[in-house]
Amino acid sequence: MRILHVITGLGMGGAEQQLRLLLRHLPVTCDVLTLTDAGSVARGITADGTRVTDLGMAGNRDIGVLPRLTRLIRAGRYDVVHTHLYRACLYGRLAARLAGVRAVVATEHSLGDSQMEGRPLTAGVRALYLAGERLGRLTVAVSPAVGSRLHRWGVPWQRIRVVPNGIDTDRFRFDPAARAAARARMGLPADAFVVGGVGRLTEGKRFDVLLRAAARLPEDVRVLLVGAGPRERELRRLAGRLGLTDRVRFAGETAHDDGGAEQAAADLPSLLAAMDVLASPSPEEAFGLALVEGLACGLPVLYSSCPAIEGLPAGERVNSSYCASHPDSFARALHGLRRSGAPRHRPAATAVRHYDITRSAGRLTDVYASLLSGPNQEVKTR
Repeated sequence: MRILHVITGLGMGGAEQQLRLLLRHLPVTCDVLTLTDAGSVARGITADGTRVTDLGMAGNRDIGVLPRLTRLIRAGRYDVVHTHLYRACLYGRLAARLAGVRAVVATEHSLGDSQMEGRPLTAGVRALYLAGERLGRLTVAVSPAVGSRLHRWGVPWQRIRVVPNGIDTDRFRFDPAARAAARARMGLPADAFVVGGVGRLTEGKRFDVLLRAAARLPEDVRVLLVGAGPRERELRRLAGRLGLTDRVRFAGETAHDDGGAEQAAADLPSLLAAMDVLASPSPEEAFGLALVEGLACGLPVLYSSCPAIEGLPAGERVNSSYCASHPDSFARALHGLRRSGAPRHRPAATAVRHYDITRSAGRLTDVYASLLSGPNQEVKTR
């Protein structure tokens, strides 16, 4: 079985890194084509042994990419074309059809109630998305919540599969030596109570809520933000206005995977180990991968939206708590966790077994097989 993955870009991002991790575990032959931005994740995928082709697309309306993409699909004689992210789904589905490939699947990584990949969900965006969706056979939703949103838009249940994101659980196992080293590297006192946030520094992630919550807490509380994005400068200014300049650390982008291209100075597992709690004040998420990684590291997690946790049976939502996306709500929860003290040993939450990458890769392989074996069968979203 030959699979072509078409993705909008391969810079540092959640969907991009999830694709790299899946490629390591899929038992099929894969190539990757990126429309633009063959960045650090592209170099990592290449180092892992998968071929990456960059089409160098100039912008959303660079329709000249379509015939080139069609020729590449036809020449590769692929059994399945799998698209990721909005622009790649539009161009990739159409090109696959033109190339004569009917086994076309798309993964919807980031559909929220009011936005997709940071863009507002206008009537035009929705109409164009649905027009593209009809050119494929199936859409993979990364959570039941995303599957339900797709269905509310008008995508039939029989065209939806739910395949949750996955993580390499062993990589996130708590390591006290990594904790000490990361704290020393980031200038965090050994006895500080460290509140972590992981994700793109964008408006929708609402990391300003964490800073305002920290300003209500004692001075031993520190904030460690892992990620980069357009709101970094504004968040730094806010930290200054709140008197938190010496209590906030910006770690920038980090590598999710060891080895490979452009290994960051500090990787995500070690930074998670340095934290005492992981907090996500984002009011709208499609999955919540960073929180699952935090649970794998044994961290308590606070969230305003996390379908990965909300989709679990009630008895398995241990070590996690809902907080309204407001500074007072997070301040109260963080104050309680600070008073309780961080555990000396941090076993992974049992719930993370639901999101092991080998399980996700196996379910995706089943999706590919179903595309090639006959008519789609209706599936449940849980």
